Amino acid sequence: MAPPTPLLAVRGSEGLYMVNGPPSFTESTAFQRDSGKNCKAVAFSKDGSLFAWCNGQKVNVVNVTRAELLHSFDLPKTVCLEFSPKNNVLAMWQAYANTIANKLHLQKVSDFVLSPGAQPTKVAVYVPGSKGAPSFVRLYQYPNFGGPQSALANKSFFKADKVTMLWNKKATAVLVVASTEVDKSGASYYGEQTLHYVAASGESAVVQLPKNGPIYDVAWSPNSVEFCAVYGFMPAKATVFNLKCDPVFDFGTGPRNAAYYSPHGHILVLAGFGNLRGQMEVWDVKNYKLISKPVASDSTYFAWCPDGEHIVTATCAPRLRVGNGYKVWHYTGSVLHSYEVPCDEEMWQVFWQPFLDGVFPERAVRYQAVPSELPRAEPRPAQAYRPPALRNKPVTSSKLHEDEPPQNMKPHLGGGDKPLSKTALKNQRKHEAKKAAKQEAKADAQQGPAQVKPPQSALQNTVPAMTTGDPEVDKKIKNLKKKLKAIEQLKEQAAAGKQLEKNQVEKIQKEAALLKELEDLELGV
Repeated sequence: MAPPTPLLAVRGSEGLYMVNGPPSFTESTAFQRDSGKNCKAVAFSKDGSLFAWCNGQKVNVVNVTRAELLHSFDLPKTVCLEFSPKNNVLAMWQAYANTIANKLHLQKVSDFVLSPGAQPTKVAVYVPGSKGAPSFVRLYQYPNFGGPQSALANKSFFKADKVTMLWNKKATAVLVVASTEVDKSGASYYGEQTLHYVAASGESAVVQLPKNGPIYDVAWSPNSVEFCAVYGFMPAKATVFNLKCDPVFDFGTGPRNAAYYSPHGHILVLAGFGNLRGQMEVWDVKNYKLISKPVASDSTYFAWCPDGEHIVTATCAPRLRVGNGYKVWHYTGSVLHSYEVPCDEEMWQVFWQPFLDGVFPERAVRYQAVPSELPRAEPRPAQAYRPPALRNKPVTSSKLHEDEPPQNMKPHLGGGDKPLSKTALKNQRKHEAKKAAKQEAKADAQQGPAQVKPPQSALQNTVPAMTTGDPEVDKKIKNLKKKLKAIEQLKEQAAAGKQLEKNQVEKIQKEAALLKELEDLELGV
């Protein structure tokens, strides 16, 4: 029997309705459109057969398969809905009124995350550090909440104002992104982030990321034995790691800040949304081959269809209030359906009907774009930022950074363009890791532990460090160098395609004046 066609639910100022998935994309008759504009809470059951929503008057529950209204509850203030895994309970949140069944006695818990999947349920809890004590994450299995001795695992770390915890699908491990609001080294505006791995078996490790900078996104593969991290100053790196936290594949650098595995885990999309231009890289992660590079400009939402073949991207309010709408893509880059709401309307949410695992079989990856009646979305050429003083001058070939290709597209030691074999890739990774470790150790020995090596581009615009003998002048020189370093980082972000704020552009425009002031101070003028 052929698998069913997933529905796409759409919520906006035009009401709440459902659209049939590919290939028809017509409005579904299985759900009668609710034209009210006060719909704030919606939810599918885990298998997608039931759908509930609150329209500001009642909470309604329908059977999507039979197009039948099952229940209607007079609960107009409901703001959150969730079905139980077996579809026999619907939790509706208005105000706290549940009896406590069990309690974890742990002081100062600031965050927790329940594990997905079947019971027994596990929970990851985070307690921030205080008075010189480290922060920590502990894993517990419900209902064993007897204290530290009953914890499945414990991971302590410093440098954490907040954390993001992400369970894998099998609930065997958690990835923890620890973040500080301020980077005391002054290297980043985004604070400082570290990535930690904590297994329910008690093992833990720090994930070593080869490039400095923010951690934009971390995603588990559905197979629960690999994960992808997107990190580093733009252009960002993306790397797949195994459960030993060893790198499996390096995708090089690019304008990206998000990673999305397909439901079957055989395809990975690396994307650059938000401040970036919507570039996507679609990869076959069984063979590590690039499938397509579509562009979804101004997207605020991305989701895989449960069939593992299609993708929806959307522009929704309130993130963006103009150009609202959605597109349904095939992963080969073809746009199969596109819808834009009228100019005086808004779209708030769009999401796929879920299905249980196994309903849609995994299909062989294809590289040829599927046919479509809609034109292929062509990327707009990205222009690097040029300060006003340079816009009337010839463009030079100098680069603020060098793009790094994926590891299997780097020239191998014998020359030529053929990709490396798996054994050669493994040996190359070992060689590069040893080389990087030696260089880092050598740099630490030369500079000392308290110094931070400035980027090469910053060295080109400054003179070697020196003292004038006047503490006040030395202090001014130090502050000027910090400002110039920050300007270099802004220029790198602009060259990578990031849209800068007005005040950031103004900072770049002051570079020449700051360099002149620095030169005058160091020459004693």
